[in-house]
Amino acid sequence: MASTQVKICGLKTLDALDAALAGGADYVGLVFFPPSPRNISPDAAKELAAKARGRAKIVALMVDPDDALVKQVVTAVDPDLIQLHGEEKPERVREVKRLSGKGIIKAIKVETVADTRQAEPYVSIADMILFDARPPAGSSRPGGHGSPFDWNILNGVDVGGPFMLSGGLTPDNVGEAIRATGAQIVDVSSGVERRPGEKDPALIARFLKAAKGAKQGS
Repeated sequence: MASTQVKICGLKTLDALDAALAGGADYVGLVFFPPSPRNISPDAAKELAAKARGRAKIVALMVDPDDALVKQVVTAVDPDLIQLHGEEKPERVREVKRLSGKGIIKAIKVETVADTRQAEPYVSIADMILFDARPPAGSSRPGGHGSPFDWNILNGVDVGGPFMLSGGLTPDNVGEAIRATGAQIVDVSSGVERRPGEKDPALIARFLKAAKGAKQGS
């Protein structure tokens, strides 16, 4: 069985990007959402994307973006995929896909088994579903809070292909998460940081080693 694929999200510096690429990251995520401590401007992201291109898939994360932001990011960064991490309805996901010409990852925020069913309308539109922990009430950000959800709620979930798992993953728990869910792709941001928005290259290396050494399924 192939090793689990890994996305390192919220990259802002060349040092962090170098650690992700050296450790074999399959996806690198750039966040375009000003309330996030991981936010980066399209112009600043251009240098990171150029270095990652051809070595890892470049993911542009946006939250309920308008057409202008989608066009700006696509022009400056030319990502492989766009991750929609807000409250985008299926119609809007379809429109962003058409507008951008890029593959789409749609994030579904979950806490209960019932929440997982929110993915169903997106399965035929998005190229991949990402299950992330539901943020705390009143939060200004939809992700990156460092809190996992009960992985057992994903038992039996079928989105027609591989799904991405996020939410509170760390070098210490990612192996357990992969075994519990069978996730073929995992996504980390806060779990490899010294403080919000500041990636730790050593933690990135540890996470990649742990995730790629884990066995999928129990």
